[in-house]
Amino acid sequence: MTLAFLIVFFVLKKFAWKPILASLKEREESIEDALKAAEEAKKEMASLKAANEELLREAREERDAMLADARKIKEQIIAEAREKANKEASIIVENGREQINSEKEAALVELKNLIATYSIEIAEKVLKEELSDKKKQQSYVTKLVKEIQLN
Repeated sequence: MTLAFLIVFFVLKKFAWKPILASLKEREESIEDALKAAEEAKKEMASLKAANEELLREAREERDAMLADARKIKEQIIAEAREKANKEASIIVENGREQINSEKEAALVELKNLIATYSIEIAEKVLKEELSDKKKQQSYVTKLVKEIQLN
């Protein structure tokens, strides 16, 4: 039995031992390579994560800057619109005042003309009534001449 074991052992050593050891060595190397690749992938994932975080930070900063610019532009547009509205309101108020003054002056002129017309009509009627007599006419003319000379 020992002899059979030694023969089987010798045959296995001669023919099977080297391929088994070679396949074990190859397997060990492939496992070691896989572990190295996994470690490198882990490092690469960490660097990609850091790069992604940097990109996210930059994107947030850019977004914040864009929002700040948009707020400034909004405030500027609102301020310009207020200023324009105030100017237009001032112009409208001034035009309204000018129109009121011109209408007031026109009304005053019309009122003066109307008063003058009525005054002339009244004076005409009064004079006709008073000057219907020749003596009254003569005395009135004399009175007017004296008044003119005094002035």
